[in-house]
Amino acid sequence: MTRTTQLTIPAPVFPPVRKRATGKLQAVKPWLNSNDRLHRHQERKITAAWRAAAAQQIAAHEQSIDPYSAPVRVTAHIWKPRAGRYDPGNLYPTAKACLDGIVDTGLLTDDDWKHVTGPDMRHGGIGPAALIITITQEET
Repeated sequence: MTRTTQLTIPAPVFPPVRKRATGKLQAVKPWLNSNDRLHRHQERKITAAWRAAAAQQIAAHEQSIDPYSAPVRVTAHIWKPRAGRYDPGNLYPTAKACLDGIVDTGLLTDDDWKHVTGPDMRHGGIGPAALIITITQEET
C-alpha cells in the first residue's frame, strides 16, 4: 500500500524594498530561483519564510501525520498567478527550503539521498502563488 501526504504551502508575502540607487520601491518576489543573484541577507529571509510556511502547514494539518520511514519520493508542483513562461527546475531552492521545514517538524527523518528521492519540480497551474508538495512512501 502506498502512503501519500499532500501539503499546499502558500507563497509568503514580503513588503516592497526601497532600491538604494534610485529610491524607488521594488516588489520582492517570493520565489527562490537558481538564476537570481540575491544578496545573502535577502535570500536568507525568503528561505526562512518558506521553511516556516512548510512547518506551519504541517502543524495546521487536520489530523496528526505520522512520520515517514525512508525512502520517500517528493514531487513539487508550482502554482503561479500568471501564465508567463518559466523553468520549474530553477525554483528548486524554494522546494529545498520547504523540505528543510518539513524535516524540522519530524515528518521526514532527513532529506538526503538515502531518505528522499527528488524533489521532482513540475508546473502545477495558474492560481494563487503556492508550492504543492506531495510526499509518497516508496515501497521497498
